[in-house]
Amino acid sequence: MVQTDGLVPITRSFLSSYYDKYKFPTLSDDVSRLSDQIRAMSADLLHDSPATQGESLLVQEADRQPPHKIDENMWRNREQIEEILYLLEVSQWPRVLQQQSTLEDAELPSVLGRLQGKFESTLKTLEYYQAQNSEHIFNTVMTYMPQDFRGYSNQATERAL
Repeated sequence: MVQTDGLVPITRSFLSSYYDKYKFPTLSDDVSRLSDQIRAMSADLLHDSPATQGESLLVQEADRQPPHKIDENMWRNREQIEEILYLLEVSQWPRVLQQQSTLEDAELPSVLGRLQGKFESTLKTLEYYQAQNSEHIFNTVMTYMPQDFRGYSNQATERAL
């Protein structure tokens, strides 16, 4: 029989006390300022051009509280970035923007193009992070799981066969 002395259950309080040693820097004040600016711009756009049914669902989703789990949060961010990139495609623009009738309308496509480039870069970074994180988790599981005491009896049985 394998010794289990010294093993403790991994609970939320155990993990909390473990991670208390690793402090994260607080978010910059720019995050809330920029978020407020984005919300104001979004409200202005919705006031000038009401959302369609599909866009309304997106607006409702954006107004929800963020998920508490980091992995869910990452996937939700990725989903929203992909949706934003889809909406930034020229074919998805309102007809007024596609026609570019005024000087202001002519400037907007260049701004949207720069935004699209930034979102594409952010998406690539997020995809890279998720791929690296998945690989790290897989390697950790493969490294430690065979040595885990729960797998001990199975390994002994396989060796005996």
